[in-house]
Amino acid sequence: MSDTMAGERGSRKWTNALAMPALVLCALAAGGIVYWQLTADLAHRVWLVSLVLLGAPLLLRTARAVARGNFATDVVAAMAIGTAIALNEPLAGLVVVLMQTGGEALERYAEGRASQAVQALSDAAPRIAHRVSSGTEVDIPVEQIVIGDTLHVRPGDVVPVDGHVLEGASDLDTSRLTGEPLPRPVAAGSKVMSGMMNGSGAFTMRADALVGASQYARIVELVRSAESSKSPLQRLADRYAGWFTPLTLAVCVAAWLLSGDASRVLAVLVVATPCPLILATPVAFIGGINRAARRQIIVRSGSALERLAQATVAVFDKTGTITEGKPRVSHVEALHGTTSQELLRLAGAVEQRAGHLLARSVVDAARKTHAVLPAASDVREAPGRGVEGTVEGKHILVGSRGYVSERLSVPVPFSIAPDGKNDQAALRAFVAVDGEVVGTLDFEDSIRPSAAPLIQSLPSLGFSRAVLLSGDSEINARAIAAEIGIVMVEGDLLPEDKVNRVAELSQSVGRVMMVGDGTNDAPALSRADVGIALAGHGGGITAESADVVILIDDLSRVGEAITISKRTLRIAKQSIVVGLGLSSVGMVVAALGYLPPIAGALTQEAIDVAVILNALRASRSASA
Repeated sequence: MSDTMAGERGSRKWTNALAMPALVLCALAAGGIVYWQLTADLAHRVWLVSLVLLGAPLLLRTARAVARGNFATDVVAAMAIGTAIALNEPLAGLVVVLMQTGGEALERYAEGRASQAVQALSDAAPRIAHRVSSGTEVDIPVEQIVIGDTLHVRPGDVVPVDGHVLEGASDLDTSRLTGEPLPRPVAAGSKVMSGMMNGSGAFTMRADALVGASQYARIVELVRSAESSKSPLQRLADRYAGWFTPLTLAVCVAAWLLSGDASRVLAVLVVATPCPLILATPVAFIGGINRAARRQIIVRSGSALERLAQATVAVFDKTGTITEGKPRVSHVEALHGTTSQELLRLAGAVEQRAGHLLARSVVDAARKTHAVLPAASDVREAPGRGVEGTVEGKHILVGSRGYVSERLSVPVPFSIAPDGKNDQAALRAFVAVDGEVVGTLDFEDSIRPSAAPLIQSLPSLGFSRAVLLSGDSEINARAIAAEIGIVMVEGDLLPEDKVNRVAELSQSVGRVMMVGDGTNDAPALSRADVGIALAGHGGGITAESADVVILIDDLSRVGEAITISKRTLRIAKQSIVVGLGLSSVGMVVAALGYLPPIAGALTQEAIDVAVILNALRASRSASA
């Protein structure tokens, strides 16, 4: 007995020894369960409050859009959030909010910063004019100019208002208005427009218009009105939502009629939340924009990339776009025993001391055959007309026909070639040696080597028409167009004329892509469905007005930009179709009750990952 009793006492001893820790563990476990339940309930409440706070802005925005008749991608997401709140399923709703706001943030990032075109133009406008009254010159703000005022325009000044020259002569840089790089000589009686940059001469002019009615102010207004006249592009995602949203609602109704279970409806909405629509477009477009940037092509927004992919009409400026924008000596006509090399040597010697815009072209041409040019003395320049001086004891005249005729006191014909050939030059300088005209120098702008290949590739890129619009003469514009293969040509156009032509093409033919490089192109670039600026030599307002900016002076990058845009749009559409297809399958499974809301949210996340991975291909080259 004693042994048995001893054993029982030992057993009770061990039992008592183990009971205390067991009780403690049970108490801790019970406390842990209670604490978990309390904290879980607290977390649930926090999630629900967060869903209400975060989802409310989206719900309100969607409600306003629906009231305007816009049933876009946000409708399904808003219904999913509202149903999650009503059924007290905050986690599923928060997943929807996260994907919706994330997609919108990506889209905003893809859009980039807005253009400051109008402000940049305004900042570059002339501010001060020099009014001449009773022999006294007074500086005044351009706003105080009245019609009939006499104004003094100094070398380097911008012409403040439209008018005509009263006295003096100069050569004006008109590239900001017409795009033409060749200088325009002006003398008494010549018309001048605001925005033209004066060369090395000074002149007085009469104001024929107020500053607000002058050419430069009209360009500012054209840019402003062209920007506002662009039709907003409907989001790519919203176009697909036009059929996907009704499909989702139909599946929700079927799920309710089959089961009467509201959680199935929520599961359908969660799976159907169009995250592939929300994410595929901005991710693909960001990838395309980054891909273009690596090729020094800056695309300002995702919508610009889409418009470029859909363009069917290509419009080009001539000077600085199809051509180099740098005048050069194209032909030398030498007579009376003078060789072309000797003619260039003598003309280049005098032009070394000149300050007009074509002097550098003559000097560069002369130095191709004569590394060192002789010195010139007694050099005198008539701004906008010509220059004269003494070279190796010979009196040399280089200038316009009128200038040389005046200095020689004999009329000089426009063409001095015996056979009359080469009489269509846009700009010609006459050269006289010791009182006798011995030759002419013709100037032209070189066509870019990449221009013809780009024009030839346009049909394969989906373009049905190519058009050349130029501020240069009709004759010169047609000659350039014929050389590169463009049939539709218009010349002698002002900026507002270009805007009107672009608008007509956009309305009657198709989406217009406009390519330009000068201030005169800014309004047309803004009015086109998509504007491309060549900004390799500055850009300025042209770049600000464009949707796409090519940072290097390479016209072939226009073709690259088009190719990148088309591939990006193709990948975005592919991602959307695949994502919506998978979501449609998930909706059916959820409607049959095999996919609860939380599982539906996770399924949707898996679909999103697949869509994003596919959309990211847009950032790689086509061969990658």
